[in-house]
Amino acid sequence: MKSSEKIIDYDLTSARSKRKLVNLWYCMSGYRVRYLFAILSQGLSTVCKTSVYLLLSWFIDNWLILKIRTFPIAVIAAGLLLLAVLEGMFSYFANSTANYTAERIALRIRNNLFNHIQRLSFAYHAKVDTGDLIQRSTSDVDAIRRFFSEEAIGIGRILFLFIINFTAIYRIHPTLAFSTLIIVPLVFLVAVGFFRNISKKYDAYQNQDAVISSLLQENLTGVRVVKAFARQEFEIRKYEQENWKKYQLGKRLLRMEAFFWPSTDLLCGAQMAISFIIGAFFAIDGKISVGNFVAFLSLIIWIIWPIRNMGRIIVHMSRALISFQRVMDIFKEDQEPLDKGSYLPQKDPKGYITLDHVCFAYQNEEEILKDISFSVMPGQVVAIIGSTGSGKSTLMNLLPRFYEYTSGSIKLDDIELNELPRSYLRKHIGIVEQEPFLFSRTIGENIAYGVSEKKSQSEIEEAAKAASIHENILSFKKGYNTMVGERGVTLSGGQKQRIAIARTLLKNPRILIMDDATSSVDADTESDIQSALKNLMRNRTTFIIAHRIQTIQEADLILVMDKGRIIQSGTHQDLINQEGLYQKIFKIQTRIEEELEKEMCCD
Repeated sequence: MKSSEKIIDYDLTSARSKRKLVNLWYCMSGYRVRYLFAILSQGLSTVCKTSVYLLLSWFIDNWLILKIRTFPIAVIAAGLLLLAVLEGMFSYFANSTANYTAERIALRIRNNLFNHIQRLSFAYHAKVDTGDLIQRSTSDVDAIRRFFSEEAIGIGRILFLFIINFTAIYRIHPTLAFSTLIIVPLVFLVAVGFFRNISKKYDAYQNQDAVISSLLQENLTGVRVVKAFARQEFEIRKYEQENWKKYQLGKRLLRMEAFFWPSTDLLCGAQMAISFIIGAFFAIDGKISVGNFVAFLSLIIWIIWPIRNMGRIIVHMSRALISFQRVMDIFKEDQEPLDKGSYLPQKDPKGYITLDHVCFAYQNEEEILKDISFSVMPGQVVAIIGSTGSGKSTLMNLLPRFYEYTSGSIKLDDIELNELPRSYLRKHIGIVEQEPFLFSRTIGENIAYGVSEKKSQSEIEEAAKAASIHENILSFKKGYNTMVGERGVTLSGGQKQRIAIARTLLKNPRILIMDDATSSVDADTESDIQSALKNLMRNRTTFIIAHRIQTIQEADLILVMDKGRIIQSGTHQDLINQEGLYQKIFKIQTRIEEELEKEMCCD
């Protein structure tokens, strides 16, 4: 793609009409004239084809039978050759232009779709399978591409073939022309009935295809877990069951098509036989000439079979329209307004955060967070601990506005959080996830991923040193230019975690969220990271989600959560002297660590 070429040249989110064809018309913006040229070229190609048969008719009647040889045979042959060349040339222009337009429209849809998916909310991605999105972004978009490259131009070609050849036969004899129309209503009735039935079945087939894509994507992503628990046979059976469902749906689909084609072939064959007999009687009775009869035999083929193909195009068009609707369903989802906000601070945030009676619930579900209230001063470290499902991560997801709190108040530097643009918040909030994700790029690019401006190599290395990963990176042959695979499969869990930490540190955010960020590292590495983080967290408001009390003992404030509520809060010293969940966790973890130390000593 040229650097000057816009990635999004037309916003398809505005194409929200209830009529699919209207939305398809929107998609063609900028290419309509070009596509019209393709259809007109197809019409000129049809004119040339029909002219060949008419010239052949004239040649038989005048040159061979009546011996009227005004033009030498070489001129007639040249005329036939010229018409054949023009037909091929116009057909080439039509097909190449239609294919170009189809590819450009598919490019536009893919770019718009990816752009739109990137801007959808966390709530949307939480409820939609990744495999389904992949299916709609690939298979369904390709079905739309085929619609413009084959079906739409095919409809134009069939209409031209019918109109031009019907007119030519009408000039030979009107009765013959109307005799060719006997099956047209029948073929259309069969095609429309088939269209209605196949649409639902094709939609079900595509949905099942998306299920298989999701299953495959999930299995390949979690292949280590599958192998670790020796669940290959279980996964194989699960896949075979879903694949069998797809087979059954595909078989029903093909069964319908297998019924459609013979029925239309039978109708078209009967129509041609009737028309041939009528034409033969007309020729015998002298109503039409021998040349006209020969031309009629050829012209009727280009009326009957295109009508039969119209049924095929209607079937394929039904698939394309279903796929188009599946794609448009994504565009109907509202984008996350990243830059929307009533107030945009001109300075970096200080990091003073207050939550006052905050509640949160997913759409149409029970409250996940209930009456959350606490305050954090700039530079303080807040640790959150609690059982799985207590709402720790959900609470932290409210700060960058991944989700909107349903009631109460969250303020950053005395400004209501929902008044600040999401882009501003996410620029100044750094997050290290519990399960780090690395892209299939170099280690250096992964570390620099979180910043929009270009960072120097020395800055990248400083971040890596702070995360205690610099020496490990240098041990690789290509150093910072080492490529990592999907999810960083060439790296250990601890190495991936530290690269993710370096990525956040390079961003230099005012607010840090560490979601159990040291869970994947050994004790020595954890000690190195904790020591580096102490300096880096200075003057930054930091939230640490943890399961091990040992990692949060020095926090300024510890929140203990259970079932969406804060049930205890205070410093480590305060909480271990209080009866409650924190004291129980502390005693259990202390006992486990003591037993482990005894076992190690015995060994």
